[in-house]
Amino acid sequence: MSVILSILDQSPVYPGETTTGTFANTLALAKKSEELGFHRFWVSEHHDSEHVAGSSPEVLISYLLAKTERIRVGSGGIMLQHYSPYKVAENFHVLASLAPGRVDLGVGRAPGGLPRSTQALQRGIVNPQSLTEKIVELRHHIEGGLPEGDPLEGLKASPIPTIAPELHVLGASNDSAELAASLGLPYVFSLFIGGDEEAAIAAIRKYRDSFNAEKGTQPQAILALSAIVADTDEEARSLVPPQKLVKVHLASGRKVTLGNIEQAEEYGRQSGEAYTIEEKEPLITVGSKATVRGKLLELQEATGVDEFIITTNIAPFDKRVRSYELLSEAFAEVTA
Repeated sequence: MSVILSILDQSPVYPGETTTGTFANTLALAKKSEELGFHRFWVSEHHDSEHVAGSSPEVLISYLLAKTERIRVGSGGIMLQHYSPYKVAENFHVLASLAPGRVDLGVGRAPGGLPRSTQALQRGIVNPQSLTEKIVELRHHIEGGLPEGDPLEGLKASPIPTIAPELHVLGASNDSAELAASLGLPYVFSLFIGGDEEAAIAAIRKYRDSFNAEKGTQPQAILALSAIVADTDEEARSLVPPQKLVKVHLASGRKVTLGNIEQAEEYGRQSGEAYTIEEKEPLITVGSKATVRGKLLELQEATGVDEFIITTNIAPFDKRVRSYELLSEAFAEVTA
């Protein structure tokens, strides 16, 4: 089975850097990704953060599409709970019309920020839809229009591109796997957020086993993970940032992954609920080309996926670029 490699760039802002410099790095990495033959280049959505610059992926995607020629560019992902499915479809139809066959629309269920930013993004919403309802509506808009009997039947998300954006459901749980399967949509499991390989394997298996193929589609599962590649295992380990995987568990049952303890505590405070914080080592695939290649091939065998989306959040920037170069070389050697 061949391996397809893609990149997720979260536009991290490191101490001493400006957001202008951060976005310049994202652009440089997108160009380098195309040069190295990566399949997709995705950008993320985060709000009210000093550490991550990408608050508007659709705007950033348009810029990256204009500066590249072949690589698919998309969202990893649009936090659909905040937005009108119709407007999201319009935005991505514009992008797909500007760059036919190159646009991906990944949608996620996470808030992308603290409760305060969620309140700001959803201010004025009178009749909120469930995430499932929003994805179903978004899919109708992407596929050509709302079904017969819908109150807005006949509405079109214009312009209508010649090649529709490719819709993906993102998640890190069995619930998201079941949602993607029930809708017959491609699924991306975010292992770097979930931090549990066994959970990833179980979710992808559940996705395949319960996939709804009534629209003639086939299951398409992708595994997103964090990886750091260097010339030696020792050097790669030295590049691992000193950060933990931090999760807030709210009394209501919700669980949210944050970047650090301070953000987790602030999330809990803003939520207005009782909460606990779980802190553990992040799950990062680290090592030389041979080490990382071996680990990804093990994951491929365990999950059956043929595509990995890799995120590498390390500084300085030249080490991040070098990590992706080595990753590309590792799998070029497999297929040579």
